Amino acid sequence: MKNLWALPTTNDWNENVFKVTPFGFITIIVLIIVLINLANVVHSKDLKENKVSTKRLVFSSAAIAIAFISSTIKIIDMPLGGSVTLLSMFFITLIGYWYGLKTGIITGIAYGLLQFIVDPVFYSIPQLIVDYPLAFGALGLSGLFSNQKYGLHIGYIIGILGRLFFAFLSGLIFFASYASSYNLSAPAYSFLYNASYIFTEGLITIIVISIPSVSKAISHIKKLAISN
Repeated sequence: MKNLWALPTTNDWNENVFKVTPFGFITIIVLIIVLINLANVVHSKDLKENKVSTKRLVFSSAAIAIAFISSTIKIIDMPLGGSVTLLSMFFITLIGYWYGLKTGIITGIAYGLLQFIVDPVFYSIPQLIVDYPLAFGALGLSGLFSNQKYGLHIGYIIGILGRLFFAFLSGLIFFASYASSYNLSAPAYSFLYNASYIFTEGLITIIVISIPSVSKAISHIKKLAISN
Protein backbone atom coordinates (compact mmCIF):
# COMPACT_ATOMS: atom_id res chain seq x y z
CA MET A 1 0.00 0.00 0.00
CA LYS A 2 2.88 2.38 0.79
CA ASN A 3 4.33 1.83 -2.70
CA LEU A 4 0.93 2.72 -4.15
CA TRP A 5 0.57 5.88 -2.05
CA ALA A 6 4.24 6.95 -1.70
CA LEU A 7 7.68 5.88 -2.95
CA PRO A 8 11.08 6.08 -1.21
CA THR A 9 13.52 8.73 -2.43
CA THR A 10 16.14 11.16 -1.06
CA ASN A 11 15.91 14.89 -0.42
CA ASP A 12 18.41 17.72 -0.97
CA TRP A 13 20.32 16.69 2.16
CA ASN A 14 20.58 13.07 0.95
CA GLU A 15 18.17 11.90 3.64
CA ASN A 16 15.84 8.97 3.10
CA VAL A 17 12.30 10.23 2.61
CA PHE A 18 9.06 9.30 0.86
CA LYS A 19 7.36 11.17 -1.97
CA VAL A 20 3.65 10.91 -2.67
CA THR A 21 2.69 9.21 -5.95
CA PRO A 22 0.05 10.62 -8.35
CA PHE A 23 -2.46 8.19 -6.82
CA GLY A 24 -1.58 9.46 -3.35
CA PHE A 25 -1.88 13.05 -4.54
CA ILE A 26 -5.38 12.44 -5.88
CA THR A 27 -6.34 10.63 -2.67
CA ILE A 28 -5.31 13.65 -0.59
CA ILE A 29 -7.20 16.07 -2.84
CA VAL A 30 -10.35 13.98 -2.43
CA LEU A 31 -9.82 13.85 1.34
CA ILE A 32 -9.47 17.65 1.48
CA ILE A 33 -12.78 18.08 -0.35
CA VAL A 34 -14.48 15.57 1.95
CA LEU A 35 -13.13 17.32 5.06
CA ILE A 36 -14.29 20.77 3.94
CA ASN A 37 -17.80 19.44 3.33
CA LEU A 38 -17.74 17.45 6.58
CA ALA A 39 -16.89 20.60 8.52
CA ASN A 40 -20.04 22.25 7.23
CA VAL A 41 -22.17 19.16 7.89
CA VAL A 42 -20.93 19.07 11.49
CA HIS A 43 -21.77 22.73 11.95
CA SER A 44 -25.23 22.19 10.49
CA LYS A 45 -25.92 19.33 12.91
CA ASP A 46 -24.73 21.46 15.84
CA LEU A 47 -27.32 24.06 14.82
CA LYS A 48 -29.93 21.34 14.17
CA GLU A 49 -30.22 22.34 10.54
CA ASN A 50 -31.24 19.93 7.82
CA LYS A 51 -28.89 20.97 5.08
CA VAL A 52 -25.42 22.31 4.49
CA SER A 53 -25.29 26.09 4.20
CA THR A 54 -23.88 27.15 0.84
CA LYS A 55 -22.77 30.39 2.46
CA ARG A 56 -20.71 28.57 5.12
CA LEU A 57 -19.15 26.39 2.46
CA VAL A 58 -18.26 29.44 0.37
CA PHE A 59 -16.86 31.42 3.31
CA SER A 60 -14.83 28.47 4.61
CA SER A 61 -13.46 27.64 1.17
CA ALA A 62 -12.63 31.30 0.54
CA ALA A 63 -10.75 31.56 3.84
CA ILE A 64 -8.75 28.43 3.03
CA ALA A 65 -7.96 29.76 -0.45
CA ILE A 66 -6.84 33.14 0.90
CA ALA A 67 -4.74 31.42 3.58
CA PHE A 68 -3.08 29.26 0.95
CA ILE A 69 -2.31 32.20 -1.33
CA SER A 70 -0.98 34.32 1.54
CA SER A 71 1.18 31.39 2.70
CA THR A 72 3.10 31.65 -0.58
CA ILE A 73 4.04 35.24 0.26
CA LYS A 74 6.92 34.60 2.64
CA ILE A 75 8.44 37.46 4.59
CA ILE A 76 10.99 35.11 6.14
CA ASP A 77 11.64 31.58 4.85
CA MET A 78 13.30 29.29 7.39
CA PRO A 79 16.02 26.90 6.13
CA LEU A 80 14.52 23.69 7.53
CA GLY A 81 10.83 24.39 7.11
CA GLY A 82 8.42 26.98 8.43
CA SER A 83 8.12 30.62 7.44
CA VAL A 84 6.72 34.01 8.37
CA THR A 85 3.93 34.57 5.87
CA LEU A 86 1.42 37.27 5.05
CA LEU A 87 -0.93 36.41 7.96
CA SER A 88 -1.82 32.99 6.51
CA MET A 89 -2.53 31.37 9.90
CA PHE A 90 -5.03 34.09 10.70
CA PHE A 91 -7.35 33.19 7.84
CA ILE A 92 -7.62 29.61 9.11
CA THR A 93 -8.31 30.72 12.68
CA LEU A 94 -11.09 32.91 11.26
CA ILE A 95 -13.08 29.80 10.31
CA GLY A 96 -13.11 28.63 13.92
CA TYR A 97 -13.98 32.17 15.02
CA TRP A 98 -16.94 32.14 12.65
CA TYR A 99 -18.27 28.60 13.05
CA GLY A 100 -16.86 27.11 16.23
CA LEU A 101 -14.39 24.48 17.38
CA LYS A 102 -15.39 21.41 15.32
CA THR A 103 -15.58 23.25 12.03
CA GLY A 104 -12.36 25.11 12.81
CA ILE A 105 -10.37 21.96 13.55
CA ILE A 106 -11.69 19.97 10.57
CA THR A 107 -11.00 22.79 8.11
CA GLY A 108 -7.59 23.30 9.72
CA ILE A 109 -6.79 19.64 9.03
CA ALA A 110 -7.91 20.09 5.42
CA TYR A 111 -5.66 23.13 5.11
CA GLY A 112 -2.75 21.18 6.58
CA LEU A 113 -3.16 18.52 3.90
CA LEU A 114 -3.32 21.27 1.28
CA GLN A 115 0.00 22.61 2.58
CA PHE A 116 1.47 19.13 2.43
CA ILE A 117 0.69 18.53 -1.23
CA VAL A 118 2.65 21.66 -2.18
CA ASP A 119 5.76 19.65 -1.34
CA PRO A 120 4.52 16.07 -0.77
CA VAL A 121 7.69 14.67 0.77
CA PHE A 122 7.78 13.19 4.28
CA TYR A 123 10.04 11.15 6.55
CA SER A 124 7.41 8.88 8.08
CA ILE A 125 3.64 8.68 8.48
CA PRO A 126 3.78 9.86 12.13
CA GLN A 127 5.91 12.86 11.12
CA LEU A 128 3.47 13.73 8.33
CA ILE A 129 0.49 13.56 10.70
CA VAL A 130 2.10 15.72 13.38
CA ASP A 131 3.50 18.36 10.99
CA TYR A 132 0.42 18.82 8.84
CA PRO A 133 -3.05 17.62 9.99
CA LEU A 134 -2.35 18.07 13.71
CA ALA A 135 -0.27 21.25 13.58
CA PHE A 136 -2.61 23.11 11.23
CA GLY A 137 -5.73 21.52 12.68
CA ALA A 138 -4.75 23.10 16.00
CA LEU A 139 -5.38 26.53 14.48
CA GLY A 140 -9.06 25.61 14.73
CA LEU A 141 -8.81 25.90 18.52
CA SER A 142 -9.78 29.50 17.86
CA GLY A 143 -13.31 28.14 17.80
CA LEU A 144 -13.24 27.78 21.59
CA PHE A 145 -13.60 31.55 21.83
CA SER A 146 -15.89 32.29 18.89
CA ASN A 147 -18.62 33.82 21.06
CA GLN A 148 -16.48 35.49 23.71
CA LYS A 149 -15.35 39.07 24.19
CA TYR A 150 -11.98 39.56 22.47
CA GLY A 151 -12.54 36.11 20.99
CA LEU A 152 -10.80 37.06 17.76
CA HIS A 153 -7.52 37.89 19.51
CA ILE A 154 -7.65 35.17 22.17
CA GLY A 155 -8.70 32.53 19.66
CA TYR A 156 -5.88 33.45 17.31
CA ILE A 157 -3.30 33.27 20.10
CA ILE A 158 -4.58 29.89 21.30
CA GLY A 159 -4.63 28.63 17.71
CA ILE A 160 -1.00 29.51 17.00
CA LEU A 161 0.06 28.14 20.40
CA GLY A 162 -1.60 24.88 19.37
CA ARG A 163 0.35 24.87 16.13
CA LEU A 164 3.56 25.66 18.04
CA PHE A 165 2.95 22.70 20.35
CA PHE A 166 2.82 20.22 17.47
CA ALA A 167 5.70 21.90 15.62
CA PHE A 168 7.75 21.65 18.83
CA LEU A 169 6.73 18.01 19.24
CA SER A 170 7.77 17.24 15.67
CA GLY A 171 11.14 18.91 16.12
CA LEU A 172 11.73 17.08 19.37
CA ILE A 173 10.80 13.64 18.05
CA PHE A 174 11.76 13.68 14.38
CA PHE A 175 14.41 16.39 13.94
CA ALA A 176 16.36 16.33 17.20
CA SER A 177 19.57 15.47 15.33
CA TYR A 178 19.74 19.05 14.02
CA ALA A 179 20.11 20.44 17.55
CA SER A 180 23.80 19.53 17.81
CA SER A 181 24.61 21.85 14.90
CA TYR A 182 23.47 24.78 17.07
CA ASN A 183 24.97 23.48 20.34
CA LEU A 184 21.50 23.25 21.85
CA SER A 185 19.51 20.53 23.55
CA ALA A 186 16.76 19.01 21.40
CA PRO A 187 13.90 20.69 23.35
CA ALA A 188 15.60 24.11 23.28
CA TYR A 189 16.39 23.81 19.59
CA SER A 190 12.88 22.72 18.63
CA PHE A 191 11.20 25.43 20.68
CA LEU A 192 13.46 28.29 19.59
CA TYR A 193 13.39 27.30 15.93
CA ASN A 194 9.62 26.95 15.69
CA ALA A 195 8.75 29.82 18.01
CA SER A 196 10.94 32.17 15.97
CA TYR A 197 8.67 32.11 12.92
CA ILE A 198 5.32 31.34 14.57
CA PHE A 199 5.61 34.11 17.17
CA THR A 200 6.97 36.60 14.64
CA GLU A 201 3.98 36.11 12.35
CA GLY A 202 1.71 36.02 15.38
CA LEU A 203 2.95 39.40 16.63
CA ILE A 204 2.56 40.99 13.21
CA THR A 205 -0.97 39.60 12.93
CA ILE A 206 -2.06 40.80 16.38
CA ILE A 207 -0.85 44.29 15.54
CA VAL A 208 -2.72 44.31 12.22
CA ILE A 209 -6.04 42.98 13.55
CA SER A 210 -5.88 45.42 16.47
CA ILE A 211 -6.08 48.38 14.12
CA PRO A 212 -9.62 49.72 14.75
CA SER A 213 -10.63 49.86 11.07
CA VAL A 214 -9.38 46.31 10.49
CA SER A 215 -11.09 44.99 13.61
CA LYS A 216 -14.35 46.65 12.56
CA ALA A 217 -14.10 45.13 9.08
CA ILE A 218 -13.48 41.65 10.52
CA SER A 219 -16.53 42.00 12.78
CA HIS A 220 -18.63 42.97 9.78
CA ILE A 221 -17.38 39.98 7.79
CA LYS A 222 -18.26 37.67 10.69
CA LYS A 223 -21.83 38.99 10.66
CA LEU A 224 -22.02 38.22 6.95
CA ALA A 225 -20.48 34.76 7.46
CA ILE A 226 -22.88 33.62 10.19
CA SER A 227 -26.11 35.30 9.08
CA ASN A 228 -28.85 33.13 7.61
